[in-house]
Amino acid sequence: MKVARLSTHSSCINTAYLKGPQRGNVPAEKVPFSAAFPDYKPVVYTAPSVASGPVWADKDITAPMHSMAFNALDGKVNRVSHYGKYPVENGFPINPIGRTGMTGRGLLGKWGPNHAADPVVTRWKRDAKGEIVKDSKSSKPILEFVGIKRNDTGEWAIPGGMVDAGDTVSLTLKKEFGEEALNSIEMDEAAKAKVRKNLDELFKHGTTLYKGYVDDPRNTDNAWMETVAVNFHDSSNGFNSFKLHAGDDAGAVSWIAIDSAIKLYASHMLFIEAAVAVNQAHW
Repeated sequence: MKVARLSTHSSCINTAYLKGPQRGNVPAEKVPFSAAFPDYKPVVYTAPSVASGPVWADKDITAPMHSMAFNALDGKVNRVSHYGKYPVENGFPINPIGRTGMTGRGLLGKWGPNHAADPVVTRWKRDAKGEIVKDSKSSKPILEFVGIKRNDTGEWAIPGGMVDAGDTVSLTLKKEFGEEALNSIEMDEAAKAKVRKNLDELFKHGTTLYKGYVDDPRNTDNAWMETVAVNFHDSSNGFNSFKLHAGDDAGAVSWIAIDSAIKLYASHMLFIEAAVAVNQAHW
């Protein structure tokens, strides 16, 4: 099952960029690049932390001629979009959803799609006797998921992360959950080995919820987030053997009861809603 294909964005237009300048104005009807907008004046911005050239970031594009292969596997860097083939104009990749009021890369390292993986780890909410709790109105069982509180925005989110060059999505799903929700980075080698073994077992079977574009506040006209969201449902409470502990990228981590009133970062609410549908849980 997949959530509906995103055809617009809202968190990356007409706002102040994260730790950056105000975006250029983009009326809703002018978001698609197919809509004429002769007065469009996007702000040019690449964050200093990206422009300084860290190992995870592309080099800057200063002229139309460069060696990056868009819409293709470029060495170890995957520049293929889940959304389909995206335009490339004057050497620059163009956001397939539309205008954002900003060109450059902002806080994103890669030109074009920046690939992430989001593990939606769920379990049933249980009472003190271990019985599954059902909502009093819907009579459906209540689902919980592991959420982290992001340090950059203060919002609750799924503990995902970027797919490193050469890594697979499945590896990233396990690695990011371990680092962000269990703080595996600070464990000794014996503890890390135990976590890896348990995660390998628990992450054997997952249900893909979504592959595609993400309505992310970091997106620009030339760089945008895409993700693969996969649900790992723990029906046997195996995750109870893990002690949740926020990693460096998270301010807090917790099991969160799911209903339609919760508010989450970017497009994560869509992934949670899809997990609810897959597990036939309360919403």
